[in-house]
Amino acid sequence: MNKSFANPYLMIAIGVITVGMSAIFVKLATADAGVIAFYRMFFSVVIMLPLFLYSYRHELKELTKKDWLFSAVAGIFLAIHFILWFESLNYTSVASSTVLVTLQPIFALAGTTLFFKEVISGKMFISVLIALTGSVIISWGDFRVSGSALFGDALALLACAFITAYLLVGQDVRKRVSLVTYTFLVYSASSIALFFYVLSSQQSFVQYPASDWGWFLALAILPNLLGHTLFNWAIKWVSTNVISIAILFEPVIASIAAYFVFQEMISFSQFIGAIVVLTGILLFVIDFKAIKKKIFP
Repeated sequence: MNKSFANPYLMIAIGVITVGMSAIFVKLATADAGVIAFYRMFFSVVIMLPLFLYSYRHELKELTKKDWLFSAVAGIFLAIHFILWFESLNYTSVASSTVLVTLQPIFALAGTTLFFKEVISGKMFISVLIALTGSVIISWGDFRVSGSALFGDALALLACAFITAYLLVGQDVRKRVSLVTYTFLVYSASSIALFFYVLSSQQSFVQYPASDWGWFLALAILPNLLGHTLFNWAIKWVSTNVISIAILFEPVIASIAAYFVFQEMISFSQFIGAIVVLTGILLFVIDFKAIKKKIFP
């Protein structure tokens, strides 16, 4: 698909909508978080398998032991991210969960500062404080509602930490390996990790209503394969800054959908906190040049 065939900004908008619907699909499914995560990744691998075998399997010969190891670790971190994030949706609202997971660039700053010695500017530091202040506002409001909502917020923050770890661990491999091969390897490793998680927790792999299988497939096809593929395609034609800012609309899409599907109302503290978080991240993304290259290699 080239630029003359499709408008990059339209493709980004479609990508944001599909990714934004992820939390809705998870909440509509009746299965446990680990099962939903497993089938999201497993179906993604199955769908990708013909393309990988036909056009990319030769790249496996070029992988080093380090590539295999880092891809596997990245896949495990991705699996943990999905378990924690999907579980958070059982305790807190879609709005709170998706906004807190959006704090990923802030966690990435911490990771790159610690492991890659990135320099933090004054503007970056201020934007981080703004975003964290917004997360505190959301969490305080949820705590006043119930302790379980606060627990859900904590799970969402942990999920954010693990998706950041997934990106940081895999960034070196991704620079040298094609998108399809890297994605296939990571999703496969994630599927294996989730398989053993579901097995160890003694959850069923098959006893679910037909609607659940539809949501499993929707998660694999829309946010996983379509949404992120569109982002990676569009990045050839627009700056990473545009992609980064567009992704900030994910919690907005999710919150609007949750209102119509689940009648989830957004509290005043959630609304104010979300505005503060997204403002802080927006300022952060605009200013932070180096981290964007690491997050979107």
